[in-house]
Amino acid sequence: MNRINYQKQLDSLIADLSKEGQVPSLLLHSCCGPCSSYCIEYLSNFFKVTVFYYNPNIYPDEEYYHRVKEQQRFINEFETKYPVSFIEGDYDKESFYSIAKGLEKEPEKGKRCHKCYELRLRRTAEVAEKKGFDFFTTTLTISPMKDSMVLNEIGEKVSLGLSAKWLPSDFKKKEGYKRSTELSKEYNMYRQDYCGCVYSYNERQQQKADKNTED
Repeated sequence: MNRINYQKQLDSLIADLSKEGQVPSLLLHSCCGPCSSYCIEYLSNFFKVTVFYYNPNIYPDEEYYHRVKEQQRFINEFETKYPVSFIEGDYDKESFYSIAKGLEKEPEKGKRCHKCYELRLRRTAEVAEKKGFDFFTTTLTISPMKDSMVLNEIGEKVSLGLSAKWLPSDFKKKEGYKRSTELSKEYNMYRQDYCGCVYSYNERQQQKADKNTED
């Protein structure tokens, strides 16, 4: 199966908007500050970006609030061509545990993760529509651990019938992930070592324990 080049689609869309002299509004769902860094640097040259931090999957509570503060700090410190603003979504943890029910044993990148992507992107789409944004997208495609095709398919699905359009992306292209690590170091950002939910946390702890046993 041929994979779609979502970065090429984004480049083409940006070129068309630039020709028309448009600077559309964009609601950017962010999973964390480090992942958002390159996305903000790149997108704020072409869009009026509002970062939407909606991640009810994050465990434990202190981890969630730590990530929120790091996200806000980066936005406040990073200079952009067009202004970047911030919205924090609800930390409605039960919505995550509800969609994860029965999928607790799924591996990372499995069905539970896909349900989690849809939960967050559907909420992003709702906020984008309610607040009149032109586009919405997510920083999640920057991660080498995330499948951009799955994310874009979900984004397209939740945008059906809305005036807010899904912005295709694969931010790991053009060395986006590498750039995000550089920016993270430059701004001394906290970089977590697990995706975010209790299941990924436990999986990471087990990996550490296994490595210590081997050593």
